Amino acid sequence: MNEPGPGEQGGHDAPRAPRIPPPRASVEDGDRPLPALDALRAAPAPPPPPAPPVLAHPVLKSLLGAWALAACSAEESAAVEDHLGECGDCADEARRLREAVGLLHRPESLDLDPALRARVLGACLDRRPPGIPVPEWAEPYDAETARLDALLQDFGTAEWHAPVRLRWFDGEEPASRRTTVAGVIAHLLAVDGLIALALGLDDPLGETPAGPTPAARTEAYWQASHVPPTGAVRAPWRAQSHELVRTASFTGGRGGGLPVPYGDLELPLHDAMIDRAFECWVHAEDIADAVTYPYEPPSPRHLHRMIELAARSLPGRLAERRRWGPAAPARRPATAGRPGRTLLLEIEGAAGGKWLIPLDSPAASASADRTVAHIALDDVEFCRLAAGRVSPQEAATGQEGDPVAIRDVLSAAASLSRM
Repeated sequence: MNEPGPGEQGGHDAPRAPRIPPPRASVEDGDRPLPALDALRAAPAPPPPPAPPVLAHPVLKSLLGAWALAACSAEESAAVEDHLGECGDCADEARRLREAVGLLHRPESLDLDPALRARVLGACLDRRPPGIPVPEWAEPYDAETARLDALLQDFGTAEWHAPVRLRWFDGEEPASRRTTVAGVIAHLLAVDGLIALALGLDDPLGETPAGPTPAARTEAYWQASHVPPTGAVRAPWRAQSHELVRTASFTGGRGGGLPVPYGDLELPLHDAMIDRAFECWVHAEDIADAVTYPYEPPSPRHLHRMIELAARSLPGRLAERRRWGPAAPARRPATAGRPGRTLLLEIEGAAGGKWLIPLDSPAASASADRTVAHIALDDVEFCRLAAGRVSPQEAATGQEGDPVAIRDVLSAAASLSRM
């Protein structure tokens, strides 16, 4: 079969063959011809590189610091490197200096900045506001589930089965439960289902009988699985988190007071979403620790909302602990609405603030004039105390005033944690 010649078409529909320009000699010489091979052979050989300068041992030793910082000239670097092959003492010193220089430079991460998503969305929404915005109280949950999902996206089988220990405080004692990374996501899926039920969505447990508390729902979900949870749990968890944010957004922010039962307590929807954001972050750190991966705290704006919810919960938790024994009894009866003994809780850091905590009754009003104790804590340290990751005795606090009140409030903060 005859092939069409150059410049001819093999048919009406055949594309014209592209013209390939001939190679140029080089970028510099344009269209000038290449030199003849004989001329290249006859050309003199390039001179050898200059030998390193001969420097005395004290001079070379004094250059080791500059060499470790890559601040030497080329000739000095060559002289130092030649010397290191001959002098063991200088070689050891050079190695130590290089390791020290490495500690001065923070290793670059290939991961995206965790705040990048929020910045990109913010820029987009400035240009085109959403028709149905996410309520402010649902934003932390939206952000933390997205960050955790980004952490999970490249996990293989080994990472999904990495062991994780869930930790919390049960009364006065630390408690824990062993599971896996996949088991943690199953736990989040089961407990987030409490909000799904309150919003009229499907329960991830389906027909599985379970108690109303987060722990009971988690145990029921784990036991109903024929095999231990695997990476397949990620898809239903992420689909549910999207659906919770979407449905909360359709309430127009007016549904923030919808009650969400947690078994032994009830939270309005806006607080329940902050609570779930907090637990998502805490368990994301558990997962990151299990696979030895760095994980940053939430943005200060979202972290402040989590701290504020915990601070508001302290008077009620303190009263509960007083009823069943661990906390000291109230010093004096407190009249509802009247000022009583108060503790100043000062949370330091970008997400911090100050809260006055009534000590004798949740119904009493807090008063700066009745302050009997002062606690100062870092913002992330306070959150880890409230999550049961550090004990009241281990928490790095600044303390002043009534030691019993300080002990009771720190213990109440730790007892906010749960499985």
